[in-house]
Amino acid sequence: QVSLVESGGGLVQAGGSLSLSCAASGGTYNWYSIAWFRQPPRKPREFVAVVSGSGTHTFYADSVKGRFTISRDSAKDTIYLQANSLKPEDTAVYTCARDRFGYDSNQYYTRTSDFDVWGQGTQVTVSS
Repeated sequence: QVSLVESGGGLVQAGGSLSLSCAASGGTYNWYSIAWFRQPPRKPREFVAVVSGSGTHTFYADSVKGRFTISRDSAKDTIYLQANSLKPEDTAVYTCARDRFGYDSNQYYTRTSDFDVWGQGTQVTVSS
């Protein structure tokens, strides 16, 4: 069974850093892009960052560009999100997801509807 499990969330002060991990299992991932989404309290889920199956292409939401870095280790089937210079508005449940296509290892997607395998999420809280 295909599954994604996030870890690394927690409580951090503004300006601090966290490293999130997304461990994939039960399927193939090298042809699929993996994205991080987040859902702040009382707000809809939003796109954060994505990495292509090959790992060579990445894309970020404007709100995190320059502060967050997404990467993947294909040998470990693990995707990482390094979050630096955190702000209180980064507080959210962070969830990783695999796209539903798997056609092109250099392709990536950003819409929620493009992803069909989701993890359970990990809470990130940034205090001011």
